[in-house]
Amino acid sequence: MGSIRSSNIKHISIDLVEKNENLFGVDFYKNREILEENLKDVSKKTTNLISGYVTRYVLKKMSRVKKEMEDVVPEE
Repeated sequence: MGSIRSSNIKHISIDLVEKNENLFGVDFYKNREILEENLKDVSKKTTNLISGYVTRYVLKKMSRVKKEMEDVVPEE
């Protein structure tokens, strides 16, 4: 069974990724470092939750783009 994240974590993560697209990547630890630098008043647990969802969201977004590119293959 997977973990369920609160809607607050999801909304914050998606907003951060959409505003800073090239800042975040697929590495949890780098994303966490970026968040720790930018979010000073947030607890460690919340930072980890946001970083985890940011990583998951970036992977999902990359997968979606890759699938769209495959669907647009020119026919011969």
